[in-house]
This record gives sequence, structure tokens and C-alpha cells, in this order.
Amino acid sequence: MTVKKKDIRALTKDQLRDFFVENGDKAFRGNQVYEWLWHKAAHSFDDMTNLSKVTRQMLDDNFVINHIEVDTMQRSNDGTIKNAIKLHDGLIVESVLIPTETRTTACVSSQVGCSLDCKFCATARLKRMRNLNADEIYDQVVAIDKQSRLYHNHKLSNIVFMGMGEPLMNYNNVIKAIDKITSPEGLGMAARRITVSTSGVPKIIKKMADDEVRFNLAVSLHSAIEEVRTSIMPFNATFPLKDLREALEYWYEKTKRKVTYEYVVWNGINDRKEDINALVEFCKYIPCKVNLIEYNPIDDGEFQQASERAINNYISNLEMHDIVVNVRRSRGKDIDAACGQLANKS
Repeated sequence: MTVKKKDIRALTKDQLRDFFVENGDKAFRGNQVYEWLWHKAAHSFDDMTNLSKVTRQMLDDNFVINHIEVDTMQRSNDGTIKNAIKLHDGLIVESVLIPTETRTTACVSSQVGCSLDCKFCATARLKRMRNLNADEIYDQVVAIDKQSRLYHNHKLSNIVFMGMGEPLMNYNNVIKAIDKITSPEGLGMAARRITVSTSGVPKIIKKMADDEVRFNLAVSLHSAIEEVRTSIMPFNATFPLKDLREALEYWYEKTKRKVTYEYVVWNGINDRKEDINALVEFCKYIPCKVNLIEYNPIDDGEFQQASERAINNYISNLEMHDIVVNVRRSRGKDIDAACGQLANKS
């Protein structure tokens, strides 16, 4: 019977040190292997050139490195890169490199498919197959950092958890991945350059505040009217706006960090005066800013981008109440890499 090897990246540094001691070697070998796995992002034991062949063979006999592979890469006319990422079990997720003149941002996935049911999002139409492990999230960032250096001549500057999946439904692995990304023993990125975007899971938002996380929080809001939000995001019936608001107030009370509300305006859905007024009122509860996001159609035509006039009405009303508002134009639309378009068409 073949014994299934353990994924070595599931081990802590102390567990790696213990493994070497138990096998008659020095504990510091565990430190060396840990550095290869995370800081140097080695994909095979043969890459670990400061270890003897005997040691590398012992690792190969006992463990695997379940690294990801960039299965296909598409480059947009605007420089955006979309990756179809093959996982060790053959499943596929997508990640995106979004460049601007001053920075590059990695948009990473946290689930294969999605746990939620937002009607305007292509990913939500995929069945949730499983959560990504922390190392699979980490590997997406490593791959995009390499692409950033290769195609844009500088290292990755920002990360957003806005790819496939609801990050807060995979909270433990997302947190482990961010810990590795921000650790000097990993990629050493600043937590303030990372944004986790959620459709709104109140209990986990409160847990993040209690856990004193250092990254930024964004919420896909899209309506501050209960029945409208439930019609486009049915899970809102389970996590209503009142609970979301209380969780966000708790977040601000604990962290003193403002929240970003992501908001798409659709024709005939949330483009009325009462929709604008409701958003303005919701924004008064805690310090925040609003990103009005350009909508990217997903084939069936049920959702259509609102008129420029409707967008401008939102902008003028928010600014009138001293609420910071930005308009985000989509990148990578020609390769289905924009917000809400990640659907594993490959």
C-alpha cells in the first residue's frame, strides 16, 4: 500500500526542526528548509541546494510540496494579466495582476468557486468545490510578484482578496496566508498594502477586529436598502444590513480603521434617489470611503451598467456629505479579468 505523503508546508518551523532531530540530524536543518519553502518559494526539494542529496532524498521520501502552476496566462491590451492557476488536485482558480503607472496589484482567489450567491457575479455561478489552503493563496502572490518583476520591472506592491470566493468563509487559511505574506520569513509585505474584500459576514468581521488584524477591510455593499440588497445578494437574508452595520461599527471601535464600500450602480436596480440616500445614511455610521465600480456584464443581460448621470448623482450626493468617493474603471475586460468576471472559462 502506498503511503500518502504529507504536504510539508502544513508543518510549522518547530515541527520541521523536530522532524530533523527525530531523524538524527540537527534542528537548524528545519530552519533551512523553512526558508526554502517560504522565503525562497521552492517548488521541489532538489531546489534546496544547501542540503545534501541524502537530506533532500529523505524529504522526498516523506513529504510533497503541493505547489500551484500557472496553467494559462492571458495578457490584456491594458497590461492586465489573468492566470488560470492549476492546483495540485487538478482544480483551477484564477488570479489577476493589475498594473498602473505607480504600482502593481495582485487580485487573488480564496476558494474554488464561491460560498455565496451574488447574482451579478460570474464566480457565484460556480459550485464551491473547496477552500484554498494557505500555501495555495501564498503561491498566487509569489507567481504574480514574479510576473510584476518580469513585465513591469518592479516588485508587487499591493494585494486584494477580490478574486474567486468569499475570503471570510475561508478565514483561517486566509489569515495564515497573510501571516506568511507579511512575515520577514515569507514575502515581508506590509499589512497595510493588503485588502480583504467581503460580501459581509458579520460574525467573522467581529472576529477580525478581535484578532487585531492589520490589513484593510472592504465590503461589497451595492445597496443599503434591505430588500434591494437581498434581491441581488440573496445571502443578505441570512446576514442582514443591521447585523453588518453592527459588525462594522465594532470593527471601527476596535481598529480605528475606516472601511471601503465597493458599490456597483445598475440601471433600474439601485440608481434611484432613495438608493443614494440610503447609501449616504449607511456611510454615516463609521468613517469610510466609497468605490463606485464599473460593472462588467456576465452574458445574460439582467444587470446593466447605470447611466453616467446616475453615477454622477451618486458622486455629487456623497461629496455633499463629505464622504470620500472614487470611481474605479475596470481593467482587463477584454480577457474577462475584471471584477465579477472570473469564471474559469478556460
